[in-house]
Amino acid sequence: MAEHLTHEKLDWEQLQKERDSVLAGWITGKEVDLAEAIQFHKSLSPELNFGLRLAKAKDEGLTLAQPRAGVADLKSHLELLLFLQNEGGADLLPTTIDSYTRQNRYEEAEKGLEESIREGRSLLNGYPAVNHGVANSRRLVESLAVPVQIRHGTPDARLLAEITLAAGFTAFEGGGISYNIPYAKRVPLEKSIRDWQYLDRLVGYYEENGITIN
Repeated sequence: MAEHLTHEKLDWEQLQKERDSVLAGWITGKEVDLAEAIQFHKSLSPELNFGLRLAKAKDEGLTLAQPRAGVADLKSHLELLLFLQNEGGADLLPTTIDSYTRQNRYEEAEKGLEESIREGRSLLNGYPAVNHGVANSRRLVESLAVPVQIRHGTPDARLLAEITLAAGFTAFEGGGISYNIPYAKRVPLEKSIRDWQYLDRLVGYYEENGITIN
């Protein structure tokens, strides 16, 4: 049963015990270092910030194109994104997350990743970012010239957000209602809203430190 919901801003210090539990959800959680992540974000070109790119396009009256894409292994996913950027002319890029990760089934995502590498083709319907971790996923951000967004469908995306935001992604779609009702009939709405309040507070922490997350 989720704790009673409140409209009050979550206290950052009180949230740390919950963060410890979330980050322990998979081995790559130990790669998350918020202070280091914020410094990495600050080192990136503003051209790689998704929200800033949207704001600029709005000011200029432009419509931007963003495809959908996501495969299991890092090398193939990067090749796909570079093709969409360089040959497809995408203004914004996606990283679509696989179904196992969306349901927090990281062991199965790991098996799918291993089998995909062994078979030489993606056997997952997206990129398992939690399994790849911060350092590997950061290679995507560092290799691209346009902003990239995490696209998923996860009722409890706390660990996914911790890892991908620390990796340098500047956009993370979804919400506690929109990523529950269409995707997860067994997850109480109260729980998904509370889990997404965690995400909102995490994004707020980045914002408090000068990093805009869309």
